[in-house]
Amino acid sequence: MGDVGGGVCTGESVGGGTDVWSSSGPAAADHLVVMVHGILGSTADWKFAADQFVKMLPDKVIVHCSERNMYGLTLDGVDVMGERLAEEVTEVINKWPDLQRISFIAHSVGGLVARYAIGRLYRPPERKSLEEPLDTLCDDSKRGTICGLQAMNFITVATPHLGSRGNKQVPFLLGVTAIEKVASCVIHWIFRRTGKHLFLTDNDEGKPPLLQRMVEDCDDLHFMSALQAFKRRVVYSNVGYDHIVGWRTSCIRRNSELPKWEDSSSEKYPHIVYEEYSAGSRNDKCPSDSFMNDDCDVLEEKLVTGLTRLSWERVDVSFHNISIQRFAAHSVIQVKDPFMHSEGADVIQHMIDHFLLA
Repeated sequence: MGDVGGGVCTGESVGGGTDVWSSSGPAAADHLVVMVHGILGSTADWKFAADQFVKMLPDKVIVHCSERNMYGLTLDGVDVMGERLAEEVTEVINKWPDLQRISFIAHSVGGLVARYAIGRLYRPPERKSLEEPLDTLCDDSKRGTICGLQAMNFITVATPHLGSRGNKQVPFLLGVTAIEKVASCVIHWIFRRTGKHLFLTDNDEGKPPLLQRMVEDCDDLHFMSALQAFKRRVVYSNVGYDHIVGWRTSCIRRNSELPKWEDSSSEKYPHIVYEEYSAGSRNDKCPSDSFMNDDCDVLEEKLVTGLTRLSWERVDVSFHNISIQRFAAHSVIQVKDPFMHSEGADVIQHMIDHFLLA
């Protein structure tokens, strides 16, 4: 354990992860914030954000930077990583017995891993009778929990919720359909099982692709019930210059729903260019012809329709007006490196300012 200055202490957690808390002691903090890195990442990727959360919310939160899926382990598949993360979170909760609430903040593929993990950790609410439907239990006392803790904020940052196979979903493929089709066939050579999940080419035992299964409760994995348990669901997305994850897949919108944005006039959040709250829709009908075009296939529409049954806060980010850092937008939005990616600090500040504590 060590004091890193500014009222922040860090210590090695279970399994080698990193816990961050206020130097005044963790006793008063009852809110666990789990930060999950992306592909080929490590606990260090969230260090800046973890420190800022504890500095700005002293005695309120304990931050755990996940370590169970670092570096090459991120290629093992979303499901395998999700199971590891669920086990890790359970161990962390057992370490801090006074915890009451839990939130997740995840970057890139880590957002999919977190969605899988909460599906495993979800505990349904108690019902007075078996006839009482789960989806009518709206008050906090009857919400489901995540491993026994009240679910507060589920935040993803540049996460490919709709996968990576659609047109312009991986911008560095230049939107060329032929290249995108080839990539979907060979991506597993590079990113192994995770690549199959991202490009929706997996069919384990004849099952639908994992990301499709994750827009429903599936067997003993309560993917959507777990998401619904959170008081807030938020997606932060790069509108451009993110060469890894496209805008549409990270903000869970159709092409026709992408907003026209303008430069920010905010001094506090100079890179937040658009915000909206979208209420959940119970429309489970097949996609209409107006949504079907060359840029959106049936499977992608199923993912959009499934996820937007729940409400989402969308925060769109642009680094187009900064110099060289904009070309690393996928890392800048997370402030992966405080020196190289410092322009994203206002995005982290926005997360903290809007973070729901209770």
